Amino acid sequence: MRDPRVEMLARVLVGHSVRVQPRDRILIEGETSASPLIQALFEEILRAGGHPHMLLSLQGVETTQTGLDSSFIRLAGDEQLDFSPTFVKLAYETFEGRIRIHSSSNTMALTNADSERLARRRRALQPILNAQFERGAAGDFKWVTTLYPTQAYAMDAEMSLEDYEDFVYRACHVDGATGEPMAYWRGVEAEQRRVVEALVGHDKLEVRSPSCELDLSIKDRVFLTSFGVHNMPDGEVFTGPVEESVTGWIRFSYPAIYQGHQVRGVELVFKDGQVVEAKAGKNEAFLQEMLATDPGAKYLGEFAVGMNSGITRHTGNVLFDEKIGGTIHMALGAGYPDTGSKNRSAIHWDMVCDMRQGGQIRADGDLIYADGAFHL
Repeated sequence: MRDPRVEMLARVLVGHSVRVQPRDRILIEGETSASPLIQALFEEILRAGGHPHMLLSLQGVETTQTGLDSSFIRLAGDEQLDFSPTFVKLAYETFEGRIRIHSSSNTMALTNADSERLARRRRALQPILNAQFERGAAGDFKWVTTLYPTQAYAMDAEMSLEDYEDFVYRACHVDGATGEPMAYWRGVEAEQRRVVEALVGHDKLEVRSPSCELDLSIKDRVFLTSFGVHNMPDGEVFTGPVEESVTGWIRFSYPAIYQGHQVRGVELVFKDGQVVEAKAGKNEAFLQEMLATDPGAKYLGEFAVGMNSGITRHTGNVLFDEKIGGTIHMALGAGYPDTGSKNRSAIHWDMVCDMRQGGQIRADGDLIYADGAFHL
């Protein structure tokens, strides 16, 4: 018998996030460790009249299908590293939607992979990422990313598996504690829309905290509310800053984790939008290599404010950490075209800064955010 919370999560992903319609072709991506959720999604998509297509990775290898695993990076020749996987590319360019499940049984699988070869592989996959963002912005591709709790994630969060399962399903609001989950997420949309509407027409944002002194422009850019459509769990408002406008410095509060690499103590300095100085207390070489991936990797594709009050602590997984109420996060690399972002890159690397003690955001001189909360 499946956990009823898994059944409810599948219903939310199909009915709220991807909004499956009859004849929709939906790609389900996941590792076999997530088989209970994959099975539940398969059934829910069928009930909605859609056509489920499963793309499964081997146990312990979360991204077999795109070649982002240690064996591929180690063994692939140049032509293989540069090859864009046919079926994945076809699905992202023609299907109506995809549901991706992070369900790693080894979150450090890529830690010792050659980072230059990894970056080269990322560049080969950029057309797939571009298709996701561009077709998504046009309304032609519905996509969501979620997580199935595993022992590996529980260990990263320093929790027991049972406690981590409770944490995940509570953050997704599928545990029954806040009523009907789809109604809950619609309520989140309404609450966050008030913030988004208040930001319309503004130009300059000044972001200040003991760890941050940044100025950036949002002129003619669109703030969007994220309420369980692209991520589950969710709870943020975000935009793509004007690319050349970002100036100042920031020191991120939590380790920045990307492709199995944990980079601690990241500090970035921006001038005219570009990272001109970058350092870290641990794994600085990896940070520098990712910044050198392509020209867009040194620019911000996203500026966002986390608003999920149900997520209060860092767990080592950015899907949750970037939503922590009272934080901001910024992504180096690819931006979302529907925000007006023009930045393109093979990477999209979110990094989180806590604003709950002394953090402020001013919009054209007016204080709109202080100590982790909006004041509108």
